[in-house]
Amino acid sequence: MTSTRRRTSSLLALVAVLGLGATACGSSDDAGAEATTSSSSASSSSTSSTSSSSSSAMADTTPVGAGCAGYVAQVPTGAGSVEGMAEANVTTAASNNPLLTTLVAAVSGQLNPQVNLVDTLNGGEFTVFAPVDSAFAALPPETVATLKTPEGTDTLTSVLTYHVVQGRMDPAMLLAAKSVPTVQGASVEIGGTADAMTVNGSTKVICGNVQTSNATVYLVDAVLMPPA
Repeated sequence: MTSTRRRTSSLLALVAVLGLGATACGSSDDAGAEATTSSSSASSSSTSSTSSSSSSAMADTTPVGAGCAGYVAQVPTGAGSVEGMAEANVTTAASNNPLLTTLVAAVSGQLNPQVNLVDTLNGGEFTVFAPVDSAFAALPPETVATLKTPEGTDTLTSVLTYHVVQGRMDPAMLLAAKSVPTVQGASVEIGGTADAMTVNGSTKVICGNVQTSNATVYLVDAVLMPPA
């Protein structure tokens, strides 16, 4: 009898252990399922949030200005087009744009070997007021000649950095700010409307809000001169 009781007790103990083990496994599986469901929900939420943020960030990237249609007609496709410029950094995008050959020469050391802003412009996010070739052509020849010399290095650097604003700003942001500080130190004054924006009163934005991978570009019809 004693032996029988011992065997019965052992069997009951084994059943109890197995039962507890099954319960523990079930709890672990349930917890795992809950964790998986929670992770899936979080992932779905994160994806939805990221998608929403991306859509919001890209909501206002349409070029604006009276000259945009002409620009698109002149450069409808390729690396210098609106779509093509968006794929490259600002100096590469500008070098592919047939309207900005003089500006590219000025910022890359071709106009004055002592002034090369390529690495600086590609190393952050900026808003760039980019004078088209006809804007540089309107400068007095003696001014351009001076900018090419060692004596004109500081002046050229000052002029070029006066066209650059730290951070990317769309037309609404610029118009709301009205005055924005440039990398040169002095500010530029913004006026007009998104479709007819002006800089410092008389300089017109030909086509603005043109995107590159690290900058927002505004093609302008005159070279901006910093205050003395």
